[in-house]
Amino acid sequence: MFIVVFIVLLILLVLTHEIGHFAAARLCKVKVEEFGIGFPPRAWGIKRGETIYSINWIPLGGFTKLLGEEDPTAEGSLASKSIPARILVLSAGSILNILLPILLFCMAFMIPHTVTHESVMIKEVAANSPAQAAGIQAGDRVLRINGHDVENRGDLSYQIQLNLGKEISMLIEEPDSTKKTIAVTPRWNPPQGQGATGVLLSYTDNTTAVESIPFWEAIPAGFVHSWEILVLFKNEIVGWFVRSTAPQLAGPIAIAQLTGEVYKAGISPLLEFMALISINLGVFNLLPFPGLDGGRLVFVLLEWVRRGKRISPQREGLVHLIGFFALILLILVISYFDVARIINGGSLLP
Repeated sequence: MFIVVFIVLLILLVLTHEIGHFAAARLCKVKVEEFGIGFPPRAWGIKRGETIYSINWIPLGGFTKLLGEEDPTAEGSLASKSIPARILVLSAGSILNILLPILLFCMAFMIPHTVTHESVMIKEVAANSPAQAAGIQAGDRVLRINGHDVENRGDLSYQIQLNLGKEISMLIEEPDSTKKTIAVTPRWNPPQGQGATGVLLSYTDNTTAVESIPFWEAIPAGFVHSWEILVLFKNEIVGWFVRSTAPQLAGPIAIAQLTGEVYKAGISPLLEFMALISINLGVFNLLPFPGLDGGRLVFVLLEWVRRGKRISPQREGLVHLIGFFALILLILVISYFDVARIINGGSLLP
């Protein structure tokens, strides 16, 4: 069942991406030769106007085939349009993938879901850490952080990762019930074995409850949470350079495994997971790598920098072709390690 869920999830996200390209192309009067769900060979297709709408046998993606992506000589081709129009068409898919999570998070918040409530306690404080400098001590209880109630350890970790390098305000309750507000600045690159603030947590009074919020609260919460996830993405990328750590990569096989594990937790967690994958897809496609939308945007921006002087269509096409095969090779390598990890009983979830 989870394989079916994974395929449906993937199709919906890719379809959203391609609808963005399709709508922008129509808006800019770029000829769309084919709008396909899945990858060829074609299983079924129908032509409406100048566009073939197809369903293909490999259900792991989709595509929008535009006329003349590199060739400006064809009438109605993408390459014949203005630089702003091409930027819009090439980025529209990623923009829609980044906006979709607003709706998905709203739905996830409105659907009844299980929430953990616990008292988050400070078990240990590392020497020479931001927590020690701020006066946090073992036995303290964390009540609020940056104005947000701390319902569980996840809330505390979330706010800390969201504000790396920034001063945050924490409301602490000491063992004698005295409450105080302190300021802490989480570190980008803490010593090995320490967290960003230098505390080890414990918890008491662990309970669970089924909760949901009304739509008038879910809508703004969806906007806020989507923005915060983008900030977390930015912080993660910055952390690769600050900490000199490699990103953790996952291919289709690992994502399918994760989908199965999240599916067991219910519809609300599955929608949140879908939102995260959608943001991943949007951001990934904007990377300046040949074969991706971001790689094509690089050539458009180069043309702008060169005051209208284009890279030859043959050379640009060759670069994107090499990039495409490099991406396929990367996916195969990642998939190999994903399979090895699954065989050994591993999981990407903590």
